[in-house]
Amino acid sequence: MRVAVLADVHANLPALEAVLDDVDTCGADRIVLLGDIAGGPLPAETLDRLAALGDRAVWVHGNGEREIVDAFDGRPGDGRTGADAADCAALIEQRHRDLLHGLPLTVTLDVDGLGPVLFCHATPRRDDEFVLVDSPVARWNAVLGGVSAPLVVCGHTHMPFDRLADRRRVVNPGSVGMNYGPPGAYWALLGDGVVQLRRTPYDARRAAARIVAGRHPQAAWWAEQYVTAPYSDADALAAFTGLTRD
Repeated sequence: MRVAVLADVHANLPALEAVLDDVDTCGADRIVLLGDIAGGPLPAETLDRLAALGDRAVWVHGNGEREIVDAFDGRPGDGRTGADAADCAALIEQRHRDLLHGLPLTVTLDVDGLGPVLFCHATPRRDDEFVLVDSPVARWNAVLGGVSAPLVVCGHTHMPFDRLADRRRVVNPGSVGMNYGPPGAYWALLGDGVVQLRRTPYDARRAAARIVAGRHPQAAWWAEQYVTAPYSDADALAAFTGLTRD
């Protein structure tokens, strides 16, 4: 079995479509959706595209799914996060909400040549916890306590890496729809004993125009911040480092 891992799509449908074309070319048997799927400018369209994958898709929830469901159900959060979730919740229907509700925090699959692989959005214990490529081993041991799988794949921080943490391998595929760093849509392909960190190019300006034409109230701002002029990995690491402590 070969598994494609798509994290942090953030409702960037043009980036997702480009990646799915690559996934089909690579012949992936399963597609793991690693959370923060619909939190962005084209949530309904993105969910419809992914729902069409049927049983080929394996869904994991992130903090974004929890927040959008809460907003849809009339339990909006605080601050910018709550406002973003409310904007997305206003653009989806009950069927989309039901698709996001009750998704698992973790999923484990046996992958050819790699054995059992645990997939989660942020960490196996929380959907909003920050761990980074340069987080110390003690931090990794804390967030992965009780995990027996030799390979853990997580997202949330939008930056790809592949590292060891006390004899355990941890991989982040990067973000499909909201990358920090060089342009492109980032994902991973697992199988045949190999982990490949992949980047799919797509036309950012055309994608931005499509996003701006949508109904999201912050579409123009979103397109500029995350598609045409995204933050660097250095900026993201600086912002997230202070959030890695319990």
